[in-house]
Amino acid sequence: MNDLFDALPTDVPSRLHERLVAAADQQGLLDIAYRTVDSPVGSLLLAATPQGLLRVVYPAAGHDATLAVLAEKVSPRILRAPARLDPVARQLDEYFGGRRRAFDVPLDLRLAGGFRRAVLDHLAEIDYGRTESYAQVAAAAGSPRAVRAVGTACAMNPVPVVLPCHRVVRSDGSFGGYAGGPDAKRTLLELEAA
Repeated sequence: MNDLFDALPTDVPSRLHERLVAAADQQGLLDIAYRTVDSPVGSLLLAATPQGLLRVVYPAAGHDATLAVLAEKVSPRILRAPARLDPVARQLDEYFGGRRRAFDVPLDLRLAGGFRRAVLDHLAEIDYGRTESYAQVAAAAGSPRAVRAVGTACAMNPVPVVLPCHRVVRSDGSFGGYAGGPDAKRTLLELEAA
């Protein structure tokens, strides 16, 4: 035996991690819990505060980079704590399986304010299987001429899929941009059209 850890059962590190998470949560030291989930649009990073879901992140945005930004902007007390995000993961699984049309999880939208927040509030009103143009969303958010700002708000949506910015398209019906990329947007819209 060259290494003390060779003598330990293989599940010890995960059990120690679970105890650390439970202790941090019990003492109010777990400000941001995170986990990843596999989906038809790639591995999604989920991050939540005790107030609710804070981020859903596509692989292209960089999971580690996102966690670093959250540590800087929200709190450095971040741990991989999958259990806190089980309800979100379950609802995403139901959505991708065609069994869920709307999400019912608390959200922590502190990363969005002003007009961007008005856009996010409206996104939840766009029904499953429907789309609206950037111009329609701008009008609904109270600034009919802010079409480009709607695009920016959608691109910076902290919780895509859950707040369905993928349902916002150009006036001519073409997709427009999407944080998860054009293939992810197409996948989500095709899923909802089925």
